Amino acid sequence: MEKETEKKLEILAPVGGQEQLIAAVRCGADAVYLGTKGFNARRNAENFSGETDLRSAVAYCHARNVRVHVTVNTLVRDDELGDVEETLRDIAAAGADAILIQDLAVAEMVRQCVPEIAMHASTQMAVHNTAGVKALEKLGFSRVVLARELTLEEIRAIAASTPLEVEAFVHGALCVSASGLCELSAMIGGRSGNRGLCAQPCRLDFKCRGRDHALSLKDMSYIPHIPELTEAGVASIKIEGRMKRPEYVAAAVTACRSALAGEPVDMDTLQAVFSRSGFTDGYLTGKRTARMFGYRTKEDVEAQQGVLKSLAGLYRAERQCVPVDMALRIKGGAQASLTAEDRGCEVSITGQIPEAARTTPMDRATAEKCLGKTGGTQFYLRNLSAELAPGLTLPVSELNRMRREALAALAALREAPEPKEFRPRRVRAAAPHEAAEPALRLRFEQAGQVFDAPGAELVILPVTELSAHPELLEKFGSRLAAEIPALVYPAREEPLRRALLKLRGDGLRSVVAENIGALALGRELGFAVRGGASLNILNSAALEQYEALGLADATVSAELSMKGLRAMGGKLPRGILAYGYLPLMKLRACPARGDGGCGTCRGTAVMTDRIGERFTILCREKQYSELLNCVPLYIGDKSIGGADFCTLYFTVESGVTCRHVTELFLRRGAPDFRRTGGLYFRDLL
Repeated sequence: MEKETEKKLEILAPVGGQEQLIAAVRCGADAVYLGTKGFNARRNAENFSGETDLRSAVAYCHARNVRVHVTVNTLVRDDELGDVEETLRDIAAAGADAILIQDLAVAEMVRQCVPEIAMHASTQMAVHNTAGVKALEKLGFSRVVLARELTLEEIRAIAASTPLEVEAFVHGALCVSASGLCELSAMIGGRSGNRGLCAQPCRLDFKCRGRDHALSLKDMSYIPHIPELTEAGVASIKIEGRMKRPEYVAAAVTACRSALAGEPVDMDTLQAVFSRSGFTDGYLTGKRTARMFGYRTKEDVEAQQGVLKSLAGLYRAERQCVPVDMALRIKGGAQASLTAEDRGCEVSITGQIPEAARTTPMDRATAEKCLGKTGGTQFYLRNLSAELAPGLTLPVSELNRMRREALAALAALREAPEPKEFRPRRVRAAAPHEAAEPALRLRFEQAGQVFDAPGAELVILPVTELSAHPELLEKFGSRLAAEIPALVYPAREEPLRRALLKLRGDGLRSVVAENIGALALGRELGFAVRGGASLNILNSAALEQYEALGLADATVSAELSMKGLRAMGGKLPRGILAYGYLPLMKLRACPARGDGGCGTCRGTAVMTDRIGERFTILCREKQYSELLNCVPLYIGDKSIGGADFCTLYFTVESGVTCRHVTELFLRRGAPDFRRTGGLYFRDLL
């Protein structure tokens, strides 16, 4: 039986289906997160279909003082917005507590349709710094799920900078890429992680510098660090695993509760139920070495079989977690009455007229013993008020009946749905967008690649490269833009700000933002901000939201098809990446880094897959790395409709190659090199 305690930290458990729901609640989760059949980042989980299943799940949780967060955290297409609205209607009817969101179009729909429900920014939004949380504050979010790559000190700095609740992952699988910034599954197999269908190709046997499974990280476990996370300002600790077994959920929730209570944690059992060669805390501690990497072995699978039965016992019985106050009244000549009350819910049950006691009259001790037998329910007796007339008695069986009926009635009241108000969205069709012949933009990695192509309206370089070559500002003037890194961890925010202010003073007027935090910073410093492809804009409504945030123009997601691009309405100029070794992942744990550090690495490394394809790993100022596709995108000889501009995205190419590709593109020539058309001409799941 659990007595009431003041909880300072929420344990948030993953729920992929009904069994996991029961396991999470019975083992002591304070909140659960789950998805409906569509628009959630784990579409292959069992999930909860429609209003009925969702309402039942919410009722079960609310009856036991457990909050429910519903995931609507995928990117959506224009033709899916109507279905998203129906999903929000179901969530409102069920009375859920919060919605997790990635797409700004969904955020706007929540604000319109179900403003009572809290908005939580999914880790898919890749928010990882103070500028990012400040942007979320203005958008009406109440909580941010921080990126998993952060150190404890970075989490502390972000939490101290914002009134938003901070949620951090504490246990479970680690994506090697920053969440929301991975396109490996989409590019390889057409199954988008940003749309909830990741095929986990990172778990395959990629090789790098003599190591196998070089993209597979061990599972994280920060459970021993829970006191430190609490001190750092984290409000909710999140367990990953909506695709995992209920025994896994039970073990993880139980471990978190033990840690919070200051009790020993059975890490051996936790590792046995699921791990990939053990656990890592490398991100939290800042020890991002090769020891973070691991994969699921035969021994891991065998260990699991040995603990499943015992773990199932953790959630076999109902957990008594809801306190009830009871008042019993036994008075001569009147029916006995029992009132049970909890959280504003109150029920009264009447019983027999008491009789004169032949031997022992009913006393408080007997009454409390009978009424305290709440096993098999979620309730426990907290306080008993007993008004017992002397010399009277009531059969124990009658008192037990009254208790059972009172608790059943109270449970029914608690399970009654408390729907949130739903307002149909204001449908305003975006004006058709008429794009002329797309303009040309050139993005270079290094100053040595730069040349002035005929008709190029914009030349883009990383901030650091442009800072090192201010002469380019004199040459290109207003045609030059600085690319802000996609990942700017807290310690780098102030140096970046200083660098941008210096460039602005030197005449720079425009920046490219690949993250919502970078967008906010660029606007704050007075730049014209152009949105990069990593903003993941997949629909017209999201484009409008970014326009409202101040974007001057935007490169849409590389996962948007040409058909989708042509259908995209609105005024904001939009463009595409038309050439380049596209970044498939952004990695803070570099697969090329050994235990001794970077060694002799000069900023690039090669990774190979099972069939020998070679992928370049490109270092970004030792802050993070990018995994580039093995073949370049090129669509210069294809029909391009709906784009206002096309960007040729140069990274590892020589200056000669940059010129050759540009000339080829300008004359719409067929490539004389191996290429991919990306996802522009494919149906993405």
